[in-house]
Amino acid sequence: MTAHSLPVHVPLVTQPLGLWGSLTAARRNILSIIPEIATRQPMVSGKTGKRWHMVMDPDALKQVLLEKLDDYPKSDVTKNLLRPAIGESLFVAEGAHWRWQRRAAAPAFSHRNVSNLAPIMSKAAENACRRITNAGPHAIDIHDEMVRATFEVISDVTFSGDDGFDRDATHRAIDNYIDQTARISLLDMLGAPDWVPRPDRIFAGRAVKQMKAVADRAIQTRKTRPQSGIPDLLDLLLSGQDPETKRTMNTAELRDNLLTFIVAGHETTALTLAWALYLCAFDQTIQSQARAEAQAALGSLSPATADDLPALPLIRRIVDESLRLYPPAALLSRTAQRADTLGGREIRSGDTVILPIYALHRNHLLWDSPDTFAPDRFMDRKTIRRFSYLPFGDGPRICIGASFALQEAVIILASLLARFRFTPVPCRTPSPVMILTLRPKGGVWLRADPV
Repeated sequence: MTAHSLPVHVPLVTQPLGLWGSLTAARRNILSIIPEIATRQPMVSGKTGKRWHMVMDPDALKQVLLEKLDDYPKSDVTKNLLRPAIGESLFVAEGAHWRWQRRAAAPAFSHRNVSNLAPIMSKAAENACRRITNAGPHAIDIHDEMVRATFEVISDVTFSGDDGFDRDATHRAIDNYIDQTARISLLDMLGAPDWVPRPDRIFAGRAVKQMKAVADRAIQTRKTRPQSGIPDLLDLLLSGQDPETKRTMNTAELRDNLLTFIVAGHETTALTLAWALYLCAFDQTIQSQARAEAQAALGSLSPATADDLPALPLIRRIVDESLRLYPPAALLSRTAQRADTLGGREIRSGDTVILPIYALHRNHLLWDSPDTFAPDRFMDRKTIRRFSYLPFGDGPRICIGASFALQEAVIILASLLARFRFTPVPCRTPSPVMILTLRPKGGVWLRADPV
């Protein structure tokens, strides 16, 4: 099989980069520091300023994410990047402070509550179809379209009915924050303490203040004027209580978690959809099969609903395969708290343990033809080894919104494929680049023709 018959991928390094080379490469694309050998080995270790280990071995990953969770907290680099915006929320907190928040928030993401929010997803899918139709049969940046659709969903499930909520301003503030703060600095790679100023982050202060002010206003308004009807995410978090301690979230904790869900909840699903549509345009045979499935399930031109999900197994497999090839959280890092052994390697306290999900999902020891687009590899999920597929992480800290994201992605993707044929635009191939998430540099430009 030639490289031309494979979807786009990140060119991984074949020679050691050194500290300065690693820094330069990481600021352009974090994934470009992954050695190509990481797709063919269970573990790779080295030293760039400090000792690091890349882990692609499912048994070792089980140790990090499940069996010794508290020994491998999120790295200081990760926390330093995100804490200014989302405080000590679920994504950043550790230990007991994380556990009580997780218990308090978990009911909000129960199957029943996620299903109840599906009509908002269907409405956003319908709006996206209408915008694409109105744009005419021209090339469109489908990534921009999906960001708009998923932000519509997340703002409706968090701030529904709040007329004072400025969606565009909040969206701009979030984008500015991600763009300005998510670039790894040399100070981070050298392990400099928090109090040393990071220039990139100083400029992001205004965007963070704006985001927090919007969320605080919405929480205070909802506390004084409760909604009627189906509870949205803000209602569910306001009523959330840790069943063990009876503790509830104060305004700052509510705000930080709300911002976590808004930032993570729309960015990652938009990326999943953009990459899924790129892959469908790349493989017209699979796209045609998915379209037939969607049209049979949806019947008329109405958007997909939660009730349609069981009739859309291929579209769900396309979402899963997109998350394998282009996981939004494509590289995670942890800091070892004590000496350990992972996959036969000595781990010292303070070592950086890197979970390169991108390399794990393309590891030749775990996947057949790992760089090919083959949704049917998910036909029988029992054949996929646990901890070899981690788009949402695993163990106790598995993404709390995973079922929400999957439901949203399948509803929107089915609705679009039922109505449009997507084809690539020559000379506009996206390039996978990870800064904070795995984004398509240059956008995902596709032609959308009504069917």
